[in-house]
Amino acid sequence: MLRRSMLFMPGNNPGMLQTAEVFGSDSVILDLEDAVSLGEKDAARILIKGALKTFNYGTTEVVIRINPFSTPYALEDIDVMARLKPNAILLPKATPEDMKQLDEMLTRIEKEEGFEEGIIRIHALVETTYGVETVYETIQMSNRVDSVCLGGEDLAADLGVARTKDSEELFYARTKVVNACKALKIDAIDTPFTDTNDEAGLLADTIHAKKLGFTGKLSINPRQINTIHKVYSPTADEISWANRVMYAKDEAEKEGLGVFSLDGKMIDAPIISRAMNTLNTARVIGLIK
Repeated sequence: MLRRSMLFMPGNNPGMLQTAEVFGSDSVILDLEDAVSLGEKDAARILIKGALKTFNYGTTEVVIRINPFSTPYALEDIDVMARLKPNAILLPKATPEDMKQLDEMLTRIEKEEGFEEGIIRIHALVETTYGVETVYETIQMSNRVDSVCLGGEDLAADLGVARTKDSEELFYARTKVVNACKALKIDAIDTPFTDTNDEAGLLADTIHAKKLGFTGKLSINPRQINTIHKVYSPTADEISWANRVMYAKDEAEKEGLGVFSLDGKMIDAPIISRAMNTLNTARVIGLIK
């Protein structure tokens, strides 16, 4: 599944729940945590329950952010939401211990509801110093984990530092999360850019995250989606290069060559893999057939 963008939506906002699909993000995260006040947790669960039973979100991945296990709300969030069979649960302040507990609860609920085991996936939101240091172990606690998302605001608070526009304070966490995700073959989703009026800043931050290895970005405003997709979608030049690599590969195979070059540069397995990924992404988002 392509996850260039994952858009947060308040679980207590009926209008946004109804129109979630039209914003064009690859995933929508219906939020029961930060966007919902303590007095509206029950109402938000009811609204999300009604939305999932009523609206068709098409091919958009539907993710529910539950409250952390350290709060009184997490267990009920999971018990109510999992029975609606969303595509995935977003586990906030993810740790190995919490991931194990969530996986066990989902397995039990899937069995009770007659769902296929493992059908409900998990995204891990890493946003504490402990979570960063244990991210590899957290992923390994469940076969359901499809991505790790980085939560920069809470992490900065845990570090005791201020968030800055260039996110220098997150460099260690960003690279550690990316490395763990790449090692275990799952998606790495970068922290949101919180200034929704700074489009140039969003563009620069998203380009920087992509260079570090992130495969997508969290978003807090629908207006950010186009910019994020622009960065994480192959350009015409990239698609042309990938096609040329694959053509050269086919020609080399016909001649029985194991190694070949293109434009004076040796082409090996990692480059072929990158070219294939570029073309696959272009097909998924309809840039090529």
